[in-house]
Amino acid sequence: MNAREAINIDGQQYALAGLSDQARQQLQMLQLCEERVRELQRDLAITQTARNAYAQALKTLLPQT
Repeated sequence: MNAREAINIDGQQYALAGLSDQARQQLQMLQLCEERVRELQRDLAITQTARNAYAQALKTLLPQT
C-alpha cells in the first residue's frame, strides 16, 4: 500500500478503502485540524518575528540613560 491508499495511526496501517464513511469524515476533520495547527504555528512565528523587530526598533528610539 502506498501513502495515498493507507493511513498510519498509532503505528497501525489502515487501508483507506476499508474505512467507513464516518471514519473517513473523522480523518478529514483530523487532517483539517492538523493543517490549521500548521497555519497557526506559521502565523505565530511571523508575529513573534515582527514583535522582536518592533522591540528592537523601539529600543533605538528610547532616550539613553
